Amino acid sequence: MSDDLGTRLAGVGKRLGQREAAHAQAMEAARKKAAGFHAAVSQGLEAYRRAVTAAGSGHLADVVVSAPRLDDKHVRAIEFALERGRYKAVVTVKSKGEVTLVGPFRTGKAEGPCKSFPLDAGSEIETALADFVEAFLEEAATP
Repeated sequence: MSDDLGTRLAGVGKRLGQREAAHAQAMEAARKKAAGFHAAVSQGLEAYRRAVTAAGSGHLADVVVSAPRLDDKHVRAIEFALERGRYKAVVTVKSKGEVTLVGPFRTGKAEGPCKSFPLDAGSEIETALADFVEAFLEEAATP
């Protein structure tokens, strides 16, 4: 049975791999964009951590940023998340040339709100990303 299963799964792998090969270049571009956004958010959070700790509230510095990875919902997208306790916000970069900012929201609750931008929106994305992370930090630190 395992030989049959292996053969069948190899066939599925070949079929899916061939189907997705056409999207490999767009996925690599999405991965690079996500890495850039991730680096910017990580640097910004370091400044936040220093400031909140210097202000005497180091307990608010415990914000985690996940590494970019394949999106949970879209096979042709890369995501990373910000988390503090039950609060979460997700940045999703889609291979179709779009970035979506999801949240902030509490885990176990409906995701949202979502804002999407074309990847070539430049400063509009930069401003929205800063607003997005700021809203997350405010909500995640609200007693």
